[in-house]
Amino acid sequence: MRVLLFGASGQVGTALRQQLYGRVELLALDHSQLDLADTGAVTSQILSYKPGLVINAAAYTAVDQAESEPVQAQRINAQAPAVMAEAVAHLGSWLFHYSTDYVFDGQAQRPYTEQDTVAPLSVYGRSKLAGEQAISELGSRYLIFRTSWVYAATGRNFLVTMRRLAGERETLQVVDDQWGGPTTALALADLTVALQQRLDAGLLTAADSGIYQATCAGKTTWCRFARAIFAESGLHHVQVEPVPTSAYPTAAHRPAYSVLDNRRLFQSFGLSMPSWREALKTCLERNDSS
Repeated sequence: MRVLLFGASGQVGTALRQQLYGRVELLALDHSQLDLADTGAVTSQILSYKPGLVINAAAYTAVDQAESEPVQAQRINAQAPAVMAEAVAHLGSWLFHYSTDYVFDGQAQRPYTEQDTVAPLSVYGRSKLAGEQAISELGSRYLIFRTSWVYAATGRNFLVTMRRLAGERETLQVVDDQWGGPTTALALADLTVALQQRLDAGLLTAADSGIYQATCAGKTTWCRFARAIFAESGLHHVQVEPVPTSAYPTAAHRPAYSVLDNRRLFQSFGLSMPSWREALKTCLERNDSS
């Protein structure tokens, strides 16, 4: 199968490159090779390569910066996916795209399902929702994966930041009133490759198109996630103190509760994600052994 991957140097894109290499005919592009804000170039690349599957692992993810750069966020998170969907529909191919828990307002008292009302609180969340809507409305064959709190052992993310701070401080204050599901890039890549293989085997149909929530199972807060990181890393000297969101004002509003219900993923494909604690262990073990 011929696969075109956008966002090849990001957290999820890197994990995908590693897993897809040798399995498919892969063209993996990062920002230095193709700017998603140039929608004409995006369309030309897809139509010239003629992939059976486009995977969009690229996004504008600077949540706070997006508040002052709404046009750029919209171009990359909404307009680029729209032209991808249009080109994919023209070819009769498939599009896999990643979205976010930030499409919800965080007022729920139980995990959000795909059918729950969306009400993003930030420019970032609104731009990602616009991307979802554009893909859905264009009638292409697609899978959209809503995920949350994505991290990897390298790059710029919460895990890397916590481990760095552990070398600088003995006490940290971390927000304890935002709930979500930390999800590793590796777990997302595993899921994506499983569905790519299903597609390659002719087991995906247009009726499967839609939005699927894909986060590591369970829930936690940033504070409790930080404690788990230090426990699993053997960094027992670090004390983590819980603080409210108000202790760290940010430009963008975050949902206080963005736990996602993944049942549709299992019901449709028999696929499930590991628990967030298990995924954290795997992430650290693979990094330490590499």
